Amino acid sequence: MTQRNAFGTFNGVYIPSILTILGVIMYLRLGWVVGNVGLTASLLIITMASAITFLTALSIAATATNMRVGAGGAYYMISRSFGIEAGAAVGVPLYLAQALGVSFYVAGFSESLNALFPQLPPVAISVVVLTLLSILSFYSTDVALKIQNFIFLAIALSLASFFLGETPEYGLALGEVPPEVPFWVVFSVFFPAVTGIEGDFNVGDLKDPAKSLPLGTLAAVLTGYVIYVLIAVFLDRFADAETLRSNPMVMQQVALVGGLVVGGIWGATLSSALGALLGAPRTLQALARDSILPRFIGVGHPQTDAPNTATVFTYLVSLAGVLLGDLDAIAPVLSMFFLTSYGMLNLIAGLEGFMGSPSWRPKFRTPWLLSIFGAAACFGTMLMIDSGATFVAALCSFAIFFYMRTKSINARWGDMRRGILNAVARYSIYALANYRKNAKSWRPHLMVLSGSPLSRWYLIELADAISHGKGFLTVATVLSKDSISEENRVMQMEESLRVFLEKKGVPALVEVSVADNTMRGIQAIVRGYGLGPLVPNTFIVGETEKPENFLMFTEIIKLTQALERNLVIVRKGKESARKKPALKKIDVWWSQNQQNSAFMLALAYMLQTSPEWRGSDLTLKTTVRSEEEKSKMESRAKRFLYESRMDSQVEVLVESEEHGTLTTIRHNVTEADLVFVGMRQPEPAESLEEYKEYYVDILRRTQGYPTTCLVLAGEKIKFDEIFV
Repeated sequence: MTQRNAFGTFNGVYIPSILTILGVIMYLRLGWVVGNVGLTASLLIITMASAITFLTALSIAATATNMRVGAGGAYYMISRSFGIEAGAAVGVPLYLAQALGVSFYVAGFSESLNALFPQLPPVAISVVVLTLLSILSFYSTDVALKIQNFIFLAIALSLASFFLGETPEYGLALGEVPPEVPFWVVFSVFFPAVTGIEGDFNVGDLKDPAKSLPLGTLAAVLTGYVIYVLIAVFLDRFADAETLRSNPMVMQQVALVGGLVVGGIWGATLSSALGALLGAPRTLQALARDSILPRFIGVGHPQTDAPNTATVFTYLVSLAGVLLGDLDAIAPVLSMFFLTSYGMLNLIAGLEGFMGSPSWRPKFRTPWLLSIFGAAACFGTMLMIDSGATFVAALCSFAIFFYMRTKSINARWGDMRRGILNAVARYSIYALANYRKNAKSWRPHLMVLSGSPLSRWYLIELADAISHGKGFLTVATVLSKDSISEENRVMQMEESLRVFLEKKGVPALVEVSVADNTMRGIQAIVRGYGLGPLVPNTFIVGETEKPENFLMFTEIIKLTQALERNLVIVRKGKESARKKPALKKIDVWWSQNQQNSAFMLALAYMLQTSPEWRGSDLTLKTTVRSEEEKSKMESRAKRFLYESRMDSQVEVLVESEEHGTLTTIRHNVTEADLVFVGMRQPEPAESLEEYKEYYVDILRRTQGYPTTCLVLAGEKIKFDEIFV
């Protein structure tokens, strides 16, 4: 049995990579490539595919020299960078591609053997060979890697024999010549030829991954590129297009010693299959150990931790591939999944380099622009090969991603997602600071001063319905200093509030402050909370319950106006008198204050678009002094609603002389679930005591209302322009 971490650059990286690169495509399909698109286009395909692999190799080298690379290869890197959900979304399809890669290489071996011995059925050959290779990889990784050294020698001899060959004097075409196929179809069949770098770091048992991965991978990619270019040039000289399309064994027939090429084909296909059988189970084992798949699959050998259970599963998946597909059918599938994983690996290195996090200190540095270009090349190539298949692959990956989100697996490692969000937020905040506020782009950035969320949950519920998916929401509370028994009390309260809101399904930030007096603490939050242009523009509070706090509460009202913020005071009222169930009903009372009225209408509309209030009835109500004013107001209100594209009813009431406006409202809100009523702004010369009396009078006159929002618009936004 082998010991873990036993392999160096040559045996652990270069040999597995170059043997996979110089594999079945080189021997059995490179002539077909040249025969379909010609030498120039073939060199372009080889260059494009190798360039993608080379850029990915650079990104892998940077990522590998910045972290300890564990078993799982691409999955390990992606999950430790983008999180376990993204790792699973790429890792599961990647594992299937690696397992199907085994089928691909075994099918190539069977095709070459069948060409020499037509009486042997290809499927039977594939099943026998797959079984023998699986047994070998199951019992001895060390023996498998030692065999690869001899296979490397066989491939070298076969190439020497081919390059020393001469153009035959007779034709080499076999049977019917197949028709030509388009460029991108040819590319999709060829691309798996340069995906050998997937195999090396999946072994996960290297002495020094930070040194071996970049050196061995880049050397293998460059070696493979040179050899493929030379073979394409020689094949174009050796045979015509019809021969190259119809005869997959053309390299053997033009070689100086054909038997050496046959030996090379068998060695390359078998070694590639063996390499995939070593790598795929380790990806599967890593997926299982991260609880993405059942954990029993990740059980390893008690002494060497070899992925024996995962090897059995890989054998079964590969067997299904052998029974269901052939060489040309499997190749495009492999291309799509390998391009997906390569694109993600490039994206990781590109984003890390762009963000410049302190933790990003690779020993092998790759310019982030190259990595981003590599990612774009991968995803763009997928679309060119088959846009439909790209869509299906993306759909499968997204489905796995969102399924993993529902499992809520707590990863044991940190990842770069917070760094990505921080970079986006930084850019956005700086850019946002340079744009003036306007009604067209207005969004509600709400702060709920809830106190205890349990006692005033209706405030958070209302704010969430207004802001959900449209703006920011912060839930704030003030603790008195007497309640602070230890230094971390505030952090504990913040965490408990976050957990509480998460369980309730409310996306919100949390702010906990400490003050000698609750009202003074609220004033401090109103003044100081926010970052640059991202400050709350609307505060939502409950009514003041203690008369001794009325004066301080009036200070808060005047403070919000001085800071040009909006204020919504919510009075929890009686339930609607209507029978349940029924659509919720919102009343907005239009007043002479155009700013207040438009702001209330904007809040009501946003409520209607929330899941909790969707389909609710909105009625725009107002009062007038006479019947003559009533008809004019009805006409004006209906015209406004029509032009503003609002689905609302209009109700105009004539206010009697003995009843004030608020009394008239009380008599006409019995069926409403929520009422919006405007407040007047404090006058510049008005004292706190005078405005306090106005506020107390409003509380008295709105007693007995349904749940009511007393609204005061202070933001310097023309809210009526929202409805233009």
